[in-house]
Amino acid sequence: MTETLLKDEIYQGGHAPGVEPVRGRGGAPAYFSAWDLHAYYGESYVVQGVSFDIREGEILALLGRNGAGKTSTLRSIARLDAPNLTHGEIWLDHKPLHEMKAYQASQNGVALVPEDRRIIPGLTVQQNLQLAQIAPPHGWSVERLYDLFPRLGERKNQEGTTLSGGEQQMLAIARALARDIKLLLLDEPYEGLAPVIVQEIERTLENVKQLGMTTIIVEQNAIAALHLADRAVILDMGEVVFDGAAQEVLDNAELRHEYLAV
Repeated sequence: MTETLLKDEIYQGGHAPGVEPVRGRGGAPAYFSAWDLHAYYGESYVVQGVSFDIREGEILALLGRNGAGKTSTLRSIARLDAPNLTHGEIWLDHKPLHEMKAYQASQNGVALVPEDRRIIPGLTVQQNLQLAQIAPPHGWSVERLYDLFPRLGERKNQEGTTLSGGEQQMLAIARALARDIKLLLLDEPYEGLAPVIVQEIERTLENVKQLGMTTIIVEQNAIAALHLADRAVILDMGEVVFDGAAQEVLDNAELRHEYLAV
């Protein structure tokens, strides 16, 4: 039987058995920590002992080839039902996300922007943003979001699902920022977008970075993600094979070729 430290056990403190606690770099304490995560889709073992940490305000690029376990790790952090996290601990600002359901993680500051964006049909841009603020905790005001995304302001009365792919991505990010969040999770934010739109999304994420928002970005466009990120974690077959500065990956062609095919 798989050992677990989830809801069916009483957490007594400490850390996942056999795994040393991960400490923040540069002497700073970790704001977010994932310790020895193991997760499954049915019988498929997709996250195999993943551990990493993030200091407050850092952007971490979570990279790897298709099937490496990136999205599964992100979904585990967001506490979605699938994959099933069977072992490990997830801490954000001293709170145990591993003991929470997805809605509780959201209430405690986790915001996932999924690859498919999940724009609500039948609602305008403004209504999508207002719905995100129907209950506390509130984040940025709608007016501030329109300052960050002027294109959304121009289309505020347009149905969200009729926007272009890039505009829908802006709306998905804006909807996350409408909540008071501590950890922003971005799953393939550049997927399927034209290069000129990718550049616009990059500029938006640079603005978010300047505001010091702690972020994990999963992205197949590894070079773009590395230029944005402070640090990088590379996964291969569900395991961490690299954890270090983003610039190290940019400077190491052999590493990129072996694990990222770039």
